[in-house]
Amino acid sequence: VQLVESGGGLVQAGGSLRLSCAASGITFSSYVMGWYRQAPGKQRELVALIISGGGTADYADSVKGRFTISRDNAKNTMYLQMNSLIPEDTAVYYCNARYGYYAYWGQGTQVTVSS
Repeated sequence: VQLVESGGGLVQAGGSLRLSCAASGITFSSYVMGWYRQAPGKQRELVALIISGGGTADYADSVKGRFTISRDNAKNTMYLQMNSLIPEDTAVYYCNARYGYYAYWGQGTQVTVSS
């Protein structure tokens, strides 16, 4: 199983980034997919989740209205569109795939927002 994140980088406050998570080795369409993040000295936290069918998503209060999670089951890929970024969004962003007792993580991609 591989989850490979991409799209991170350095951006100024108010800017946008689009993260991608490409999955292989799993039946992607069956998995609940999520984005988590971990800032230095802090615990990993949930950013957004999207169910297997892609019709329902949930967001952390801190990103509601700014971030949009989506998935393309035909491409085995999940996305996170991040708009109106603020310095507090600086963290390593991780992709997660979950199905029953099975859960997998990507290696993470760094997002840095400068003020």
